[in-house]
Amino acid sequence: MQGKGVIKFFAILLAVVCLYQLSFTWVAHKVREDAKVYSKGDPEKEKAYLDSISNQPVYPLLKHDYAYVLQREIALGLDLKGGMNVTMQIQLDELVRKIANNNPDATFNQALANADKLQANAQTNQKDYIALFVSEYEKLNPNGKLAAIFSTKDNQDHLKFNASNSEVKTYLEDLASTAVKQSFTVLNTRINQFGVTQPNIQLQQGSNRILVELPGVKEPERVRKLLSGSAKLEFYETFDNAEAYQYLINIDNLLAAKSKTAKADTGKSAKADTTAKLAAGKADTAKGGSLLSKVQKNAAKNDTSAASLSKTKLAAQHPLFAVMSLNVGQGANGQQQLGQGPVVGYAPLQDTAKVNSYLHSADVLAVIPRNIKFLWEVKPIKNTKTFALYAIKLTGAENGPVLSGDVINDARADNDQKGSPEVVMIMNSEGAQKWRAVTAEASSGTNKKAIAIVLDDNVYSAPTVQNEISGGVSSISGNFTIDDTRDLANVLKAGRLPAPAHIVSESIVGPSLGEQAISAGITSSVLGLVVVLIFMIAYYNRAGTVAVVAVIINIFFLMGVLTSLGAVLTVPGVAGIVLTLGIAVDANVLVYERVREELGLGKSLRVAVADGFKHALPSILDSQISTFLTGLILFVFGSGPIQGFATTLMIGIATSLFCSLLISRVIFEWMLDKGMDIKFSNPWSSHTFKNANFAFVKNRGKFYIFSGLFIAAGLISIFTRGFTYGVDFEGGRNYIVSFPNKNVTTEQIHDAIDATLGRSTEVKTMGTDKFSITTNYLFNDNSTAADAKVRATLVSTLAAKAETKITDSNILGGSKVSATIADELKTSAIYTVLFAIFVISAYILIRFRKWQFSLGAMIATAHDALLVLSFFSLFNGFLPFSLDIDQAFIAAILTVIGYSINDTVVVFDRIREFLDHSNKNEKPEEVINRAINSTLSRTIITALTVVFVLLVLFIFGGDVIKGFSFALLIGVLFGTYSSICVATPVIVDFGKKDLK
Repeated sequence: MQGKGVIKFFAILLAVVCLYQLSFTWVAHKVREDAKVYSKGDPEKEKAYLDSISNQPVYPLLKHDYAYVLQREIALGLDLKGGMNVTMQIQLDELVRKIANNNPDATFNQALANADKLQANAQTNQKDYIALFVSEYEKLNPNGKLAAIFSTKDNQDHLKFNASNSEVKTYLEDLASTAVKQSFTVLNTRINQFGVTQPNIQLQQGSNRILVELPGVKEPERVRKLLSGSAKLEFYETFDNAEAYQYLINIDNLLAAKSKTAKADTGKSAKADTTAKLAAGKADTAKGGSLLSKVQKNAAKNDTSAASLSKTKLAAQHPLFAVMSLNVGQGANGQQQLGQGPVVGYAPLQDTAKVNSYLHSADVLAVIPRNIKFLWEVKPIKNTKTFALYAIKLTGAENGPVLSGDVINDARADNDQKGSPEVVMIMNSEGAQKWRAVTAEASSGTNKKAIAIVLDDNVYSAPTVQNEISGGVSSISGNFTIDDTRDLANVLKAGRLPAPAHIVSESIVGPSLGEQAISAGITSSVLGLVVVLIFMIAYYNRAGTVAVVAVIINIFFLMGVLTSLGAVLTVPGVAGIVLTLGIAVDANVLVYERVREELGLGKSLRVAVADGFKHALPSILDSQISTFLTGLILFVFGSGPIQGFATTLMIGIATSLFCSLLISRVIFEWMLDKGMDIKFSNPWSSHTFKNANFAFVKNRGKFYIFSGLFIAAGLISIFTRGFTYGVDFEGGRNYIVSFPNKNVTTEQIHDAIDATLGRSTEVKTMGTDKFSITTNYLFNDNSTAADAKVRATLVSTLAAKAETKITDSNILGGSKVSATIADELKTSAIYTVLFAIFVISAYILIRFRKWQFSLGAMIATAHDALLVLSFFSLFNGFLPFSLDIDQAFIAAILTVIGYSINDTVVVFDRIREFLDHSNKNEKPEEVINRAINSTLSRTIITALTVVFVLLVLFIFGGDVIKGFSFALLIGVLFGTYSSICVATPVIVDFGKKDLK
């Protein structure tokens, strides 16, 4: 084997990288364990401990701080960590009213009302809202002109009074798209500042919905308030640093005087001591220096000399300046002096909350002027974790901004005359007049003022006004990147186009569910792996141990790569890892079966191993590439957990190929060089399927009849009985229930309610005694009576059993999950399946150069999908577990397609090989039948290894992935059947002439 040195070097390098990436998870885990020990069960103390060491080195070898380590550990999704899942819907009806200046026209308002009703209808909610509105308006007033409503004074630059209805429609659609994107930007900023690790914020393309996932969140009310609040854009005058400096000094002195830990070194009272410090500070400032800045510099350097204050004394004597640095710079004479502009100080991220608690305390607010407030910049200073603090001036009788954001007509990212990025802001006529007066005052005199642009109490920019601005067109420049200007333009337009975002569905997953999911995932993963490895050794003898080593190395590489890419691990992701391991064994099986064939031809062990790897390579590559394509489609078109599954599948295929083809080959070469006797079978497995001669091709008519009858029965069932959809497909009513029995389990709740409310009812834990129960019972009935009946039924069914006994007072709250999400998932699933079949068929056509192979693959994959769907409809309600159609089922269908084509391609490779070397007088049917029988051992062994894994997942994986694993299980069985009994007969029947 050539290149062994390169393979070893790359393997060692990859191992070092993976070890480095995984080390962050180990370190972060250790720090959290230390925090638990320190806090002794007190959550507040634990949080305070972790906050205090956020910027402290916790990685001794590389001196990384805890915040750095935390960002690089394995990220867990909602189902493993718990948290909150929210779907927001942008209210475009309010946007349309705003654009029309709340026009009172009766037809206009009736058209909006009709469009609202249509979009709420499950049959039409996927249609564009603007299209629905325009259609309804034209129905009500066929000769009406929308331009008469929308060509207002503020809009006339973009929409003429004689514009056609189609032009108005295009204009409204552009504004609606912009409004959704702006809402996404605002929500993204809010959530990032909420402090959630690994939030997932997705704009659902083609819709006015935004999906928000917040792992680890324990404050749902705060999240609802955060997400539902309208964006508030305002412009404020600012204080110069020199003006605000004295206020900060007074605040610091007040805090020191109030501190119980303040100690007076001179024996004077705390008040006298702080007065002396104030005088010293003023004197030092007059000289161009700053005692406080020197103290802070010494403390930052950990200077413990007598000339510096200790950190403890600094915190006692100057509480504010112990966590915040003043804005000081180097003067022309080399001495320190106060910096210019509205920035008054800086603080690292972990200290901003402490600074806020000081500045917003009742004692401080009572002594500082009412016209000043302090706000943080929205982003940290470039390449740091430090934020700037601004001094904002409140004006007018109401102590508010000088201008609100609703006066902005437009804003865009542009470039100035020098080519530097800038933002052009255009105001309406009313705003232009006010802006002229504001900028005239700010630019007067030698000391020009800055105007702060504030959204949701975060400063996005504070440009200094150089000149009076008339006409309402302003250019905002600074040290911007292109992305900065785009973001700022979106922020500015958020005030012009306020489209409120409302929560249409939410689900809260408690930490206990995360612990259960983690336990089930780890148990099923380990057991599945052990079962497969034991089977490989039992079947392939010493060669099986090589496969075991390769699989273990593969797990290590897979987890290291996942961590380095920042992939979020979910329960379906864990299932993807386990399934990847099962499929990865297929490469070893292909090689070992070919080696056994070569040994049967009388070749030496070394030659047989070399030829086995060589002849198995095409089949391995074709099968793994086709599966990778399925994973890619899952990743592109899926979302949330489905994407997590696809990510692990694709990475797992890549690492499996490296380990199975290269690492295994190196191990075999080493064993051969050592003269080891390598056996590829045990006595009981040496002749398995060796002389198989089943008449698969001859009996293809029977297979056609079986598949046809099964699918026909399934289609009849689908159109008559239908499916049982999960609540994420159909929606449902959600109730938060508190149980007096603290030890009640989700299984006991299901046992009590499934017979009445249906098996699709979803039960999630929320802490120790609360559960989230979502049911689609009577969901299509929107009456108040139905709401009352569902609630009463839930209470009565739970009260019927002692372990789940509750009363109506135990229902803590209820809400309705919107059904609009369901149609999106159905449509996406159908298109994704069709696209997957098309892509894989195209690959087969390119690879095998005969359309019969592509047709066989297409029919086989469609056949498998239909069999699974038919099974779920036919047997729904007859099996002792749920056969719901939900998000996990979509991932299962696509994975079944991937496995099916994986199996089919291997069979096709062997058929092509046999046809290329067949006797011209031999019938194609006979050649194909021999090819199927020759690869039967590999087909059955691979199917068994995957089935073993899926059985473990099904039994031990828990309710979260039971339906998912069962769909995969029957899919693998159907896929194995179709690759032999459906795909190859299609080649025979459609290619008799070409194959000859």
